[in-house]
Amino acid sequence: MADSIKHECGIALVRLLKPLSFYQKKYDTWQYGLHKLYLLMEKQHNRGQEGAGLAAVKLDPSPGSEFIFRERALGTGAISEVFGKVGEALSHFTPEKLQDVNYAKKNVPFAGELFLGHLRYSTTGRTSLSYVHPFLRRNNWTSRNLAIAGNFNMTNVEEMFQHLLSEGQHPRDFADTFVMLELLGHYLDREVQYQYDKFKDDFNDGHLLTRKIEKELDIPFLLKRAAALWDGGYVISGLIGCGDAFTMRDPWGIRTAFYYIDEEVAVVASERPVIQTAFNLKKEDIIELQPGEALVIKKDGTFYLSQIIPPKNKITPCSFERIYFSRGSDYDIYRERKKLGELLIPNILEIINHDFENTVFSFIPNTAEVAYLGMLEGLENHFNHERALLISENRDSLSKEEIECILSKRVRSEKVALKDIKLRTFIAQGNTRNDLAAHVYDVTYGSLVRDKDTLVIIDDSIVRGTTLKESIIKILDRLDPVKIVIVSSSPQIRYPDCYGIDMSKMSEFIAFRAAMELLKTEDKQHIIDEVYRKAVEQKNKKTGEIVNYVKEIYGQFTEQQVSDKIAEMLTPKGTKAEVKIVFQTIEDLHKACPNHKGDWYFSGDYPTPGGNKVVNDAFINYIEGSENKTYQFKLTFKHAND
Repeated sequence: MADSIKHECGIALVRLLKPLSFYQKKYDTWQYGLHKLYLLMEKQHNRGQEGAGLAAVKLDPSPGSEFIFRERALGTGAISEVFGKVGEALSHFTPEKLQDVNYAKKNVPFAGELFLGHLRYSTTGRTSLSYVHPFLRRNNWTSRNLAIAGNFNMTNVEEMFQHLLSEGQHPRDFADTFVMLELLGHYLDREVQYQYDKFKDDFNDGHLLTRKIEKELDIPFLLKRAAALWDGGYVISGLIGCGDAFTMRDPWGIRTAFYYIDEEVAVVASERPVIQTAFNLKKEDIIELQPGEALVIKKDGTFYLSQIIPPKNKITPCSFERIYFSRGSDYDIYRERKKLGELLIPNILEIINHDFENTVFSFIPNTAEVAYLGMLEGLENHFNHERALLISENRDSLSKEEIECILSKRVRSEKVALKDIKLRTFIAQGNTRNDLAAHVYDVTYGSLVRDKDTLVIIDDSIVRGTTLKESIIKILDRLDPVKIVIVSSSPQIRYPDCYGIDMSKMSEFIAFRAAMELLKTEDKQHIIDEVYRKAVEQKNKKTGEIVNYVKEIYGQFTEQQVSDKIAEMLTPKGTKAEVKIVFQTIEDLHKACPNHKGDWYFSGDYPTPGGNKVVNDAFINYIEGSENKTYQFKLTFKHAND
């Protein structure tokens, strides 16, 4: 993606199912769980480069000793920093003591059996350390301690916040992570209290009562009570101080989670191939957590699945996971991305007038490379079919030399664009800064025939178009092509996301700006005014009653008209080549990714009620010139006599 958008967050959970001595004997280290967590997090580093954190729980700790540990850090090097801090904590012990697994179990920090890691990309604009997961809620009762981490964004934070107020609480922050922690902690407290009241008369010994409570904790019950209030896309993992753990996925299936369990370990991660790599597994060994389902792992190592919320009638896993966010090494994602490239062939052929002889095909590095391979395969298949047809229809008149000439022709593919080092543009200002930004990409000189060739170059998506205009098209134009065709393997991004991707402002979308410009130039300003009026009228409606009227902004034009306007707006002044842009259709996106049909950022069809509220507020903010994160809120307190 030329204009990178902030990724999904990533989670990794590791539960050792054997005593630490088992791993010391088999793998020559009791730190097996820590090592695997590190690997899972590094393999998902693409999902979070603003911060990272981990939490660890010791099972059966001695009274008076710490049993839950946490480290967090900010920045692209956060994973290394976090594990460096863990290493520093271990360095205070002699090698002999660290080798003594029994001593380590009792005395060494992070010598636990349960680990939770998180990689963060903020969607709230809040980047201080206090917003880095895992979040931790402490208590002297082990069963009331809770650490959570997740890949989520909630559209109804205000509603959840008000619920906590109605329960008499005083939440210390409005951020959805804090609110989620307090909601889960609230219902965990109530569950512990319920078990305490149920069994307190049966035990004279408080420690025995505590163990009974820990054994009887009903994790699905507390999840059901908390999740009944949630609207959004989420995967949430939690560690309870007594040794229980859980991971839950939203009932729309928007966010993804995968797990693997054997006799030694239980593992959860946001992506399948990272588990495959970390544990040397086949893809069929790993199971996807289903929508609305939770995996619960108890202190004694037993585990089970529980349907917390029934799956929604329309399951909509995020298609951006397949197009861009997830690692392309996944078996299915690799093939889907190739298919995305292949399905663009008819539109590409039309725009180049089937002229293979004077067209060079390439890609914008690095994430579009797999779609490029699919595009090339599709072009080769088409080319082979055309050659076979030509030879078949003219076999009686073609000479041997002519046949050899036909067979020698190939699709012309080159690595035209190269991503250069990340230039330090922050040291410059004004035109100097723009000039430096224009050099983020470089080109391979001599890869095109000047003033003769058309260049077709594929990208995985176009969001803002800023890098295309300020850098890529300028650089490509230096090769003197007669036409530059930018091909997007995803459809036009038209609407904000509210389920974990930092795409919240309407002004960020070149497709939206193009549609607005078309309305103005065609004297249809009244459409904008009407949509604004309808949006404002919905401000005080219940979330489930709000309609996405922003669709009407696009309803006046064909996709091609919007694409042509985007091309016009992104063509830098002075560009010699004609610039065209081709987008994937939503229909072909679904063909390529049949099991991931979440397309709200393309279609405006939000799976949850809160989605329409987000787009409604985003449009109002755009018109009023007060764009902020649409999923933040300002709390209004009501007096009791109001």
